[in-house]
Amino acid sequence: MSGLEAIRYSRGKLEVLDQLKLPHENHYDEVATSEEAFDCIKSMRVRGAPAIAIVAALAHGVELHNGNCKASTAEDTISYIDSRLDYLKLSRPTAVDLSNAITHLKNTIRSIDVSGKEKDTTSRDAIIGAYIAAAEEIFRKDKETNLSIGEHGSKWLLENAPTKSADGKVSVLTHCNTGSLATSGHGTALGIIRSLYSGGHLHHAFCTETRPYNQGSRLTAFELVYEGIPSTLITDSMAGALFATKKAENNIAAVIVGADRVVRNGDTANKIGTYALAVLAKYHGLKFIVAAPTTSIDLQTETGAGIKIEERKPEELTQISGAVVGKDGKVDVSRTERVATAHQGIGVWNPAFDVTPAELIDAVVTERGVVVKGGDGNFDFKGIMPERWAAIVGQ
Repeated sequence: MSGLEAIRYSRGKLEVLDQLKLPHENHYDEVATSEEAFDCIKSMRVRGAPAIAIVAALAHGVELHNGNCKASTAEDTISYIDSRLDYLKLSRPTAVDLSNAITHLKNTIRSIDVSGKEKDTTSRDAIIGAYIAAAEEIFRKDKETNLSIGEHGSKWLLENAPTKSADGKVSVLTHCNTGSLATSGHGTALGIIRSLYSGGHLHHAFCTETRPYNQGSRLTAFELVYEGIPSTLITDSMAGALFATKKAENNIAAVIVGADRVVRNGDTANKIGTYALAVLAKYHGLKFIVAAPTTSIDLQTETGAGIKIEERKPEELTQISGAVVGKDGKVDVSRTERVATAHQGIGVWNPAFDVTPAELIDAVVTERGVVVKGGDGNFDFKGIMPERWAAIVGQ
């Protein structure tokens, strides 16, 4: 597993890597309240659906551990926790991992037997203890999940790759950042790439810069270089040319992306630009793979039309910040400047995500296995999550 850590945690203390300062500076912010977690998530100092859920869950856990809950009864304790979780849910509405984690945590605190102690502070302590343990388990389990996704995804791709080198290697392209910086470690889509590389089956990884926030150039490129994985950065608009001119030479077999939300029919919300890559992959005969933990699968929403797409501020598209490059060509990490890249009077539309239709997706890789479309051309997630399916869909 990668040595990079987006999240550092011990009971009562949470530190989050400020990803806005990468790749030039590694700085951790201590996050001790729900307000600090909200700001950290909203400002995208932490991002990636799994990491967002982990930070929100653990931050409130730290808050509870440090005695912020003054309730004296079980009912008031649950009400307090609910209100903090509802507040945190507003920080990034598109990422379903956050809402799924919140639902799980709310169910957990309601499952604690406090019979006869409802008006006693011991009930409060029991509920808080259960919450903290559940939040910590979300963090721990995510690491296992990512390793499983990497294993399942790499195996499936090698068995279904449309092209391979003579020695059985493939190249892939990925979008945005889905690695250790977006999760508790290893990653989802980038986790598959890591697994391909560690198994000796990766020829080359291409990553898009991922405008307008440049998660690919700032974060994915940083992770790939950090681990010595053979890789090349391209602009988002170069993908078609890459597939047309370099597919055969490099045995480019797939586009692998993560997901902020996969709905019941397989439509997938992910970083803006994913939809265009899926169209290009289909045209050029590449596999299009979505890597997502089951916590990112939303069975309540039937199609992508029901996904709320977050829209972000215009300045993210018309301005950019970065470390200053001196006249000697060296990066001065002590100096950061913000510059305008467009006329500041232009109107801006800046959706953070787009929705890729299920018909353009070949496989959804989860920690429980790979889901492909059946003979009817539809994805069926019932087999990998039967209990949730029965509870929500009921068939």
